[in-house]
Amino acid sequence: MNGNIKLLSCWSKSNGDIGEEQQVRFSNSIRSHRISCSSSSRCSRGGGRWSLEGKTALITGGTRGIGRAIVEELVEFGAKIHTCSRSATELNTCLREWGSKGYTVTGSVCDVSDRDQRGNLIETVSSMFNGELNILVNNVGTNIRKPTIEFSHEEFSHLMCTNFESIFHLCQLTHPLLKASGMGSIVFTSSVSGFVSLKSMAVQGATKGAINQLTRSLACEWAKDNIRSNAVAPWYIKTPLVEQVLSSGEYLEEVYSRTPLRRLGDPMDVSSLVVFLCLPASSYITGQIICVDGGMSVNGFDPKVDIPRS
Repeated sequence: MNGNIKLLSCWSKSNGDIGEEQQVRFSNSIRSHRISCSSSSRCSRGGGRWSLEGKTALITGGTRGIGRAIVEELVEFGAKIHTCSRSATELNTCLREWGSKGYTVTGSVCDVSDRDQRGNLIETVSSMFNGELNILVNNVGTNIRKPTIEFSHEEFSHLMCTNFESIFHLCQLTHPLLKASGMGSIVFTSSVSGFVSLKSMAVQGATKGAINQLTRSLACEWAKDNIRSNAVAPWYIKTPLVEQVLSSGEYLEEVYSRTPLRRLGDPMDVSSLVVFLCLPASSYITGQIICVDGGMSVNGFDPKVDIPRS
């Protein structure tokens, strides 16, 4: 194996027969809502617009939070997945759990902020998937919350490298693989901070704004290669990291007050949209950044006190 990439495998998916009646999971809760379709239906698991059977996908940062939800939902739709994590322990734990569920998932230990490791990762993916890749989900991202004037050069560079340079380079590296597949799809994990101002998040918001524009640019530039480019932009999603941020009840109430749906998002609220953007059913959608935010980004001034009538 080249460089610092360590390949870990878990190819334990059952090859059981598929009956005439097949189930397709969809919408916000893939595990709680199913519909039955005949094998000849367009929504059959075996093929058609609502299946990823036989498709290959690379999801960065797929062992926790939103990334893990994306891995598991793409697998449910039939895709073969490769993911990566900086932690070998965390990756091995996930691979064992996925294997026990019969999921076809492999993984590499990789820090995507390191250019050489990114190159080795894509070499591994190319070798595994015979030089083709249908789906790239650029999910890795980080944040440092502090006022703009307090950022050090090292902190600024770390955010820019992890959040933007890494995904830009991964797009460059995977372009030949996506093109070779005949129909490629890139999905970026952006943020509402790329649309609106959030406290102490100027630098993170700048990286997400850059991702949004890259999404649009690649949609146009790579359309000739049958590669689509879209992004999802979450607000607060219930992950361990967010739970730490929202440990204050007062701050949580502030979040609810700005969110018309009055709740936090679930990782599967994001992953279901990512899956849709990868499906043949979304083949005419490209260059779009879709907020998954309970209405936060469109919420204007909505006071709790009624405005006096004149």
